[in-house]
Amino acid sequence: MAGKYYFVVAGLREYSLDTGAKGFDAVAIRDDIYENLAPEDRQYMRDFYAYYDVLNIIALYSGRETFHKLGFYTREQLEAELEAPENLPGYLATVIATYRSAVKDVKYIDTDPSIDTGKPIGRALWSAYYDHCIDSACRFLREWYRFDMELRNITAAYTARRFGRDVTGKIIGDSDITGSLARSSAPDFGLKNEVDYMERLVGIMEEADILDKERKLDLLKWDKSDELTELNYFDIDVILAYCVKINLIDRWISLDKQTGLEMFRKMVADVSDKSLLEAEVFQVGNPRVRNTEIE
Repeated sequence: MAGKYYFVVAGLREYSLDTGAKGFDAVAIRDDIYENLAPEDRQYMRDFYAYYDVLNIIALYSGRETFHKLGFYTREQLEAELEAPENLPGYLATVIATYRSAVKDVKYIDTDPSIDTGKPIGRALWSAYYDHCIDSACRFLREWYRFDMELRNITAAYTARRFGRDVTGKIIGDSDITGSLARSSAPDFGLKNEVDYMERLVGIMEEADILDKERKLDLLKWDKSDELTELNYFDIDVILAYCVKINLIDRWISLDKQTGLEMFRKMVADVSDKSLLEAEVFQVGNPRVRNTEIE
């Protein structure tokens, strides 16, 4: 890690969530944090937010108009990259080049013959992304995206089984857990002793109300980000865990103002409870507070 940061969210209290949460800007918060990081930690943050770039690449490939604002690349930049991948991270550029070579009379140097281009590009992009993050030197990136992939696989397998679809076509990666998801007929896929939140997740997946199910899934993510940083103070892991929460709040403000407001208040309360207000603080939303790295 590059160092430590006195990181609190006191500045967030200046944001108003009245009338459509006007004033809460997840992109501005992200960018303000990013500017205050050391170069090494900036790269970890870019890796973290590349999740949204992957979503946007897949949307462009699918011809969808949706475009997530939290990606670091603009629509125009990604459209150019899909034609000639040059500036994307290597692990994503390789996937795109490999698929381009399979359908165009153009040969790229950086292709990977092990990628099955007969399958949707989304699977290859997610596999490459998760592999990259799980191999990161940043502990939070490793643990968070291991959890995120695991959660994605379990929920996808659960949904596929409910609708009588092939489970193996919905999961990513190769592990003991994915093996259990592909083979087991047990309600919890035989993962009760392997996944510590499995009992909670099974209950969530049984929810009939879709909105309530999504809310509880996001609260599970919220709690996991806390768990992963329980013993961390002022470092990049805490910052990235905070970004998890900012992104969840932003999602719910877009979907449901009241839920977003509740999550925002919970976040402020969490920070206050941890007593992170110090003489030197990293105040999100306060551009006057800079040079907070101390080690």
